[in-house]
Amino acid sequence: MGERVMVKTSTVTIAAMLIATAASAQQADDQVRARQRIAMMEGALERAVQIGADNLLRQVKAVAPDPPMLTGVPEVRGFRLDGYGIFFDVGVPMLRLPVTWPLRSMLNRDNRELAVLTAELKQLLTQIDARYQPQFAQVVSRLETRVQAQGVASLREVAGTTTGAVTASQVGVAPPAVDPASARVLDNPAEGYTQEVKAALIDAMIENSGPLTLGPDEWLTVAARDNVPRDPLIPGDLADFSTVIIRLKGSDLTAFRAGRLTLEDARQRIEVREY
Repeated sequence: MGERVMVKTSTVTIAAMLIATAASAQQADDQVRARQRIAMMEGALERAVQIGADNLLRQVKAVAPDPPMLTGVPEVRGFRLDGYGIFFDVGVPMLRLPVTWPLRSMLNRDNRELAVLTAELKQLLTQIDARYQPQFAQVVSRLETRVQAQGVASLREVAGTTTGAVTASQVGVAPPAVDPASARVLDNPAEGYTQEVKAALIDAMIENSGPLTLGPDEWLTVAARDNVPRDPLIPGDLADFSTVIIRLKGSDLTAFRAGRLTLEDARQRIEVREY
């Protein structure tokens, strides 16, 4: 009788050990799959940063021969926070402007002012006579000041003309039209870079997070920050560093995947904070 009890006890013990081992193996497999899904999302966010940068550089190249450069490559690391959700730390390479950029920015502003003055001049071309000569001379004088600052041929002979017809060839050719979006990028490329990267990250969070497992009240969060080595000579100088926190609730992601929210609706549910 005692031997049967011992055999039965041993069998139960072995079965319990096998179940525990199987459960442990399953748990380990689940952890590996969860880590793999996070790694896939890391890759998607890295590509999103690169897409945002490419969009900005393409806009700049359309109007400027010396576009900015990136200081490195995107770096992303994600991990789960129990009770909160999944968090991704995104290192965004800094945008480095060429040394000629301040001069180009100044010339771009001058070109826009030059275009306005040229438009005023063209309005007067069909009205030139003795009565309009003083006004015409004032406009051309303003135009000449800007042109001289940029090393363009002088229009002094046009201003000095008191008789005869004035032609468009005498005035010169107006600067080519610049797309308003490109003009804004030229005015502030760093801000344009931030907006392009932020938009690309938001779309990647919504469209590429399907494999991630999030509860309804959990958050998918991305913290995008400037990724540039600190200057060892100025270790405390962080004035130019910035961070954008982007997050979306798990219930909204579930609704998007189920078709209850459009992409635009999901974008509206995104929470964004900048520091």
